[in-house]
Amino acid sequence: MKSGSWFWRMIAAAIAALVVAGCSTAEPPDPTLGWTPERLYEDARDDMEGGRWDAAIKTLEKVEARYPFGRWAQQAQIDTAYSHYRQGDRALALAATDRFLKLHPDHASLDYVYYLRGLINFNEQQGWIARLGGQDLSERDLKAARDAFDAFKEVVTRFPTSRYAADSEARMKYLVNAMASGEVHVARYYFERGAYVAAANRAQAAVRSYPQAPAIEEALYILMTSQDKLGLADLRDDTRRIMQRNFPNSAWLTGKGPGSDKRWWQIWR
Repeated sequence: MKSGSWFWRMIAAAIAALVVAGCSTAEPPDPTLGWTPERLYEDARDDMEGGRWDAAIKTLEKVEARYPFGRWAQQAQIDTAYSHYRQGDRALALAATDRFLKLHPDHASLDYVYYLRGLINFNEQQGWIARLGGQDLSERDLKAARDAFDAFKEVVTRFPTSRYAADSEARMKYLVNAMASGEVHVARYYFERGAYVAAANRAQAAVRSYPQAPAIEEALYILMTSQDKLGLADLRDDTRRIMQRNFPNSAWLTGKGPGSDKRWWQIWR
């Protein structure tokens, strides 16, 4: 009996030790428990103003989790998207805007959310340009440019009196030039490698899709010279006439090319 008693005392001691160890390693209680949504949100805003995006996101998530209905949760969702954007996490920022647009299609701040979505895609490209030390936006995949354009277009067309409409429109014009330059860059790439049919097709696509963009001057030149290389004299002459009518003083027509090394995207900087 004594040996049995000793055995059970050892078991009890082991259990007690585990309980004590568990208590010693447990996280301290959350100091924000019991806070009102107003206080939680103010705390998150303080972190945002201080650039502490990780802390802000965690607190904003608490706002939504504890008070999932009403304006506090909705504002927390918007600020979560913005915080991810400022933190440089494009994927999470876009996911947050998508979620908000699906949950609140009639929200009063919809213009801002679309504008923010445009900025997320727009500035992703700007950062990419800076990291490559001067390679322009036309030399990469243009999906983000198109997504940014579509978001800014939503602001301009659906919310013409929005405080974000003027800037959205300016960025749309910039992005049109970007996308046109992207097509022209691809056309130039094909032309330099002797793929004249592909060059002509891409140049023609740029002319058709972005007729007012500055890059169309080069697009017409690539189209004209590609047609010449392909022996399409009638089409070449038609393109030349179009180019002479729209760009009578073009350096491309003299065979000298553009007179400036300034890249198209530098107008925004």
